Amino acid sequence: MSFKILFMGTPDFAVPILESIHQSNHKILEVYTQPPKKKNRGQKISFSPVHEYSNKINIPIRHPLTLESEEEFEHIKKLKPDISVIVAYGKILPSKFLNLKNTIFLNIHASLLPKWRGAAPIQRAIMNLDKEIGISIMKIVEELDSGPISNIYKIKLENNKNSQEISERLSLLAAEKILDEIDNILDDNVKFTDQEHSKATYAKKIDKVEGVINWNDKADLILGKINGLSPSPGAFFIFNGERYKILKAEISNGLGKAGEVLNDKLEIACSYNKSIKILEIQRQGKNSQKTREFMLGSQIKKGAIISNV
Repeated sequence: MSFKILFMGTPDFAVPILESIHQSNHKILEVYTQPPKKKNRGQKISFSPVHEYSNKINIPIRHPLTLESEEEFEHIKKLKPDISVIVAYGKILPSKFLNLKNTIFLNIHASLLPKWRGAAPIQRAIMNLDKEIGISIMKIVEELDSGPISNIYKIKLENNKNSQEISERLSLLAAEKILDEIDNILDDNVKFTDQEHSKATYAKKIDKVEGVINWNDKADLILGKINGLSPSPGAFFIFNGERYKILKAEISNGLGKAGEVLNDKLEIACSYNKSIKILEIQRQGKNSQKTREFMLGSQIKKGAIISNV
């Protein structure tokens, strides 16, 4: 026996999960994703990663501007999915959708709920120096990321991994576990447990200005910001009016005034007798470079002071 499934998702994170369901014996009725956008100066149409993958496997795609219309409600009602799997879709489901009979709305969220509900759970967990992260599989309710949970799966957060690398690991974990969840529902062997709402924290959307580095901060906090915001939007500093985005770094034991460039390997002092050794960097308007290559033509020399913006 198999289920009829409606999939809703948009970014790269959702693609392995969609692929996993597609390769199972369950039937994907249709895919909902965010509408195509015009990109860059050429105004080229850009499709979401889920849209592009769905095209490859010939699954019907729908990308409405809003879900609030009666047309969308009636459309999904007629599809009669057994399960709707939602993964970083980017739209809030209207309450009347959630009240459809004989349809379970499952959400995969990249945090250990109730911690880090909201838009940027992976980035916030890394920036907060959390020791672990994971995915939570839950029923959708009207309040954001607050539905009852069937399972949580955890991994350790390593301090040398950035948000993209962690996202890829969690996506593959979710792709593996979602089939178990669906099978448990099919076998009537699933239990949903309410979250401890009093322990909820929120991962608000990342603002680009959060990327500015304060060299008076502790080294581990600076590294957390670098890893959490890499590769985009990036942690950065300003030197001689130009922005430099740090893509990869590690903590070292260099001593100096906060913001001081300690050597020709682009090691910068911060507080508490620690330093940040930059391994990969991107000058504004240029391609990313390894530090050794970058320093050959750089204006940033040993002894320079990088002030806080």
